[in-house]
Amino acid sequence: METDYIALIARTADRDPSWKTELLKAVGSSVEPATVEAALSSAGESLSYRIQASAEGKELSLWHDVPLRHKDPTGKETGFLNFVCEIPKWTKKKYEIATDEAATPIKQDEKNGVLREFKTGAAGLMMNYGCFPQTWEDPEFVHPDLAAEKVGGDNDPLDVCEIGSRQIQSGSVRAVKVLGVLCMVDEGEADWKVIAIDAGDPWAPLLDDIADLEREWPNCVSAVREWFRDYKVADGKPQNKFGLNEECKGKEYAMQVVEECNEAWLKLLSGEKTKTENKAIQSLSKQARPSMMQLDATQMASFQRRGRPQMREMDEDTPYLEEGE
Repeated sequence: METDYIALIARTADRDPSWKTELLKAVGSSVEPATVEAALSSAGESLSYRIQASAEGKELSLWHDVPLRHKDPTGKETGFLNFVCEIPKWTKKKYEIATDEAATPIKQDEKNGVLREFKTGAAGLMMNYGCFPQTWEDPEFVHPDLAAEKVGGDNDPLDVCEIGSRQIQSGSVRAVKVLGVLCMVDEGEADWKVIAIDAGDPWAPLLDDIADLEREWPNCVSAVREWFRDYKVADGKPQNKFGLNEECKGKEYAMQVVEECNEAWLKLLSGEKTKTENKAIQSLSKQARPSMMQLDATQMASFQRRGRPQMREMDEDTPYLEEGE
């Protein structure tokens, strides 16, 4: 029997109660309605709101259990990477993976009990923003090209800016093509920003490296860089700076950063890395994870297909806009 994987979007049901019924139809009888009900009960904006993926009644970590490398149904690597979307483009709520919570759900960030939103740009983010699973930016590792800045990683999964044509919902997992990478220096930490595009986007066949993006979408990289430079100014903080002489490095360099962060994640979970700023992450790295599972290619395809019943997979034959838009 095919295993159904779902990522529950409670706020969608809050806006449209009929969506809960559609979700239950889409995921099938193997997912207990009580599980769905429990997740939907936290609908709306609150400090307790979470987006939690689950599989066969067990919690699924979007950080640890979704594989980094995308594979086709036969198990062959496609060359794409799996992207976990935290913040949909054209929105402002600062959602992020809760790295210090069990099963690492997605939550809205808060400061002093106040839910955070981006204040820069009337329309919100110009990109789908999230991370690569099974990666970690090690605070103790200073990249050789950042020797002058002397900054280590920011203790989080590796950030991804997906610049494709459509909006991707929070908790969705999409195969993406890596194009390049920026290195933002944020409050004394290296905060890498990988530039990528949904592998199913109509523009994806034209884009294989950052030079292609600069040719086809002039000033796209500059717009992303300037957004991140200024987004904290509205909160009274100084502009962010960028390493690498502010250059956006290409695909080969970006993939080296991805590999470094994947290796750091492996060391984190093995317990080899014990000195981290986040004590909850340090504790997690030493815990056995019998309830967690690594998704194989077939399960991953099922998760991507069924995880968003209100959105279809996009391929060459699929229109850009959803029906009714």
